[in-house]
Amino acid sequence: MKVKFSRLKKTWLIDLDGTIIEHNSHINGINKLLPGVKKFWKKINKEDIIIILTARESKYKLKTIKFLKENNLRYNKILFDLNVGERILINDKKPDGLKTSVSINVKRNKGLNDINFIYKDKK
Repeated sequence: MKVKFSRLKKTWLIDLDGTIIEHNSHINGINKLLPGVKKFWKKINKEDIIIILTARESKYKLKTIKFLKENNLRYNKILFDLNVGERILINDKKPDGLKTSVSINVKRNKGLNDINFIYKDKK
């Protein structure tokens, strides 16, 4: 799947379980990084903000953060104890028509290998 983005600075809202880490692997005590995650992360501009979302209980916070650090997955914030239902993002369109929200749904535990994003030429 190809996704085109502007060159503007972005805020990434990325789910943890089933997207970055194998779903519920923390319950067994062994977090497992999914395929393509590190490669995907490297393509995110350093100036972009990354917010990780998870329904994991806060009791897993320290182990989760340690795992993310060990795998060099930077983030600005991580939110625990979220609901397990839909995540809804509401945003406006810029006057020039640029859509300021994008949603990408991936199959659980398949990783991020199938997402290829490119930047448009102009801001």
